[in-house]
Amino acid sequence: MKELTDTFKALSDEQRLRILMLLDRKELCVCQLMGILGVAQPLVSRNLAILSRAGFLQERREGKLRFYRINARLAEDRKAVMKILRRHLKDHEPIQRDLETLQECTEFQKMTGRCDMKTFTEFLKKRRAGKGGKRR
Repeated sequence: MKELTDTFKALSDEQRLRILMLLDRKELCVCQLMGILGVAQPLVSRNLAILSRAGFLQERREGKLRFYRINARLAEDRKAVMKILRRHLKDHEPIQRDLETLQECTEFQKMTGRCDMKTFTEFLKKRRAGKGGKRR
């Protein structure tokens, strides 16, 4: 029963669904998720812990950074959940914005060679100001 409760708890928050959809595309570190979602580290870490406890995520460390991805050994029921989420959230506007920001984050890291949320946020503001304003 606890496993089922943890699964539904993990899926009961929009931000956790956004995290799942991002990690479904690419392995990311906490600072990347902070920059893409525009939220503080404690909230991202808390949501990652909930998703991990529910069996959706794997974690690896690289120096001081922690990287997260969808669990390669996802249980069949969670695979089915991910399939449903992909189908139902593919056109969801916040998910589309997150995926665009993920692309910008990837470009930023290629240009700078680092993962720095403050600098990335400034980069986004300048870039979006040049495109006619913020999207959020």
